[in-house]
Order: sequence, then structure tokens, then C-alpha cells
Amino acid sequence: MSIQLITFDLDDTLWDVGPVIHSAEIRLRDWLGQHAPRLGDFPVESLAAIRRMLVEAEPDLKHRISELRRRILFHALHDAGYPEDEARSLAGQAFEVFLEARHAIDLFPEVHPTLELLANRYTLGVLTNGNADVRRLGLADYFQFTLCAEDLGIGKPDPRPFREALARAGVAAEHAVHIGDHPDDDIGGAQRAGVRAIWFNPAGKAWQYEGRPDAQVSSLAELPALLTRWR
Repeated sequence: MSIQLITFDLDDTLWDVGPVIHSAEIRLRDWLGQHAPRLGDFPVESLAAIRRMLVEAEPDLKHRISELRRRILFHALHDAGYPEDEARSLAGQAFEVFLEARHAIDLFPEVHPTLELLANRYTLGVLTNGNADVRRLGLADYFQFTLCAEDLGIGKPDPRPFREALARAGVAAEHAVHIGDHPDDDIGGAQRAGVRAIWFNPAGKAWQYEGRPDAQVSSLAELPALLTRWR
């Protein structure tokens, strides 16, 4: 079957996200140390406890990671003695500091040339559980749509985001393919929706999970030739 739609995961597929989040966390800590000194050296365990409390009370927050982080910050600041209004304001400012640093990414070198080539042949979309914004990254022109778990209220590996992508593109599942790094969120989720799935595996890891990806690549630069063979 010919491919008409390609959906992409973002984190760890178009860039290495680990160093980005680490740097953003440091930037957030530094900002809080300067602007919210009452918080002090707030233990990580306490933040984890706040997260568990919030998700238990409102399970869909696990898919709304931006809102969840804002609320964690608010509760930590309020617990540290800041009045509610001030805690809410500081939490909002702190989150924006984190979000700005979260977008300081280094794309894999093959991303721009590969997306440019594919965008001229296929409809491209984004399916992400994260809160990176392709508009802030200068990638929006490549994609016809972006579907975030935050907006949908449900994330991968649930098949519904993949079905929503098919509906947005007006494409049947057999004419679509998804590429991502996560064995369950990306590969399992896509296949449960009837969509072919390509495993992005730059480290050359052995597959040790249920099922099998339809294909795997170690570089995004391999995608055009692979998709041409499928045509």
C-alpha cells in the first residue's frame, strides 16, 4: 500500500531530549533560588509526592504535563509559605522559564533535510506526549498538524491519537506510517491503530518487546529510501 501520511514523535526522535530536560531543570532551580528563596532546597521526594497526589485526584493530568508541572510548582511554593496568589504567579513565571529552556534543543543534523524532502511527497504530522512546540522550534512549516496529549486529553500508546491523526489527514490506516523511539508509545500504539510503525533506533538496540516494528532506522536520513521501497 502506498504511504500518504507520516506522523512523527518529537522527543528522542528529532532530538535527544535527556540533556534538554536536565538543563531546563537546572535553569528552573536557579530561577526559583533567586525569585522564590523560601522554597529553599525543596526535596525531590516532596515534588514526587505532590505529583502523585495531583494525579490520583485528577488522573487525566498525567497527559497534561504542562498543567501538571504548573500545579506541582504552585503546591510546592504554597507549602513553602507563599500566599496563594503569589504562589500561583511565581509558579506561572517559573514554568515559562522551564518551557523556554525546554525548547533549547539541538536537532539531529538530518532532521531539516529529511523533513524538507518528505514534506514535498507526503502529508506530515506530529504525535507527541510532550510539550515541545514545533512553532517555537522553526519546524511548523513541515507539518500539516500537531496532536499533543495535552490538547487531546489522552496520549500514546492509546490508539485514539493515531486515529485522530488519520481523521485530520483524511487517510486510511493502511496508507499511514508513524515513526518514533518508544517501543510501546510509538510502535505498539501505532500498530494497535492499524498504522505501520518505524522504530527510530540510533543506538542499534536489540528489540526486546512484544510484537515487531514494521521497520527500523538508525538515522532519519534512511526514511526516504525506505518509504520509496514501500511504495
